[in-house]
Amino acid sequence: MVYDFYASGSEDQWTLKENRDAFSSILLRPRILIDVSEVDLTTSVLGFEISMPIMIAPTSMQKMAHPQGELATARAASAAGTIMTLSTMATSSIEEVASAGPGILFFQLYVFRDRNTVIQLVKRAEKAGFKAIVLTVDRPVLGRKEDDIKNRFSLPANYSLRNLEEPNIGKKKDETNGSVQFCHFLGEFDPSLNWKDVKWLQTITSLPILLKGILTSEDARIAIEYGVSGIIVSNHGARQLDYVPATIMVLEEIVKAVQGKVPVFVDSGIRRGTDVFKALALGASGVFIGRPVVYSLAAEGEDGVGNVLKMLREELQLTMALSGCASLKHITRHHISTDSDRARSASSSRL
Repeated sequence: MVYDFYASGSEDQWTLKENRDAFSSILLRPRILIDVSEVDLTTSVLGFEISMPIMIAPTSMQKMAHPQGELATARAASAAGTIMTLSTMATSSIEEVASAGPGILFFQLYVFRDRNTVIQLVKRAEKAGFKAIVLTVDRPVLGRKEDDIKNRFSLPANYSLRNLEEPNIGKKKDETNGSVQFCHFLGEFDPSLNWKDVKWLQTITSLPILLKGILTSEDARIAIEYGVSGIIVSNHGARQLDYVPATIMVLEEIVKAVQGKVPVFVDSGIRRGTDVFKALALGASGVFIGRPVVYSLAAEGEDGVGNVLKMLREELQLTMALSGCASLKHITRHHISTDSDRARSASSSRL
């Protein structure tokens, strides 16, 4: 049940498969005879220096994977010198995760019908020292994950949604059964969520706001008009609407629409250092990983998450060296070839 919750996608799971397959259609174009005796992966995100352009996406209820849950993930991210994003639906609280170490933390936010709940969550994140709000915008209603329906998924009773236990949050504030609490809050997502709520959120926090779940250039342009600080190109790991494109396929369109006004990040389907390199070549400022984190957390706890981050770092460093890129700024669009690039080239050669 827990594995399917993490691993599966919505409905036919076409997008879940496409998130991986799409990376395979992008080929590398390495340059040679370039000094790569030193390869620098460091970068800056919203003014915060991190060791590599690989960050941890919000994934819910991590104690189902390992007893230390989000605390182990936070410690691993801090040790690796990168950013962890904590889910609203975490099994560790904002305050517990903030006390786990000195790392840079972002807070992923769902908008509930009860705006007081949202205000309290944001204020707690601010007080705990979180550095940004990641507003999920692709879940006004819950997608249909048929594996979860088949398994009758429920949060194990010995766990709870720790961020939603505080006094005055939600109608089930006295409920001790984690599964009942989980089902209650799934029904509290606000389907009326719209662009005005982005403006409202800016009035209750001074933290930078990133929108997670944009898949079109049209929405990217509107996001810029509304003054967001960044965009995360995401299809929710293929867990919401099926038959949307793989994120890597729409990344370049969104980067072009944004015109460098804010950083653009991407998640969904990233499993290799070569995947990270391809995303950077298409204009991403960095990537977020989700499932690799919970799988490694389940296998080896904090050490497992640390190993995944180390593996991806080393793979990216190797790909950069073999492609002739001594730093992230040297990675360009010319280092990759897409299906459309090859189609244009073939058409030109025929002419």
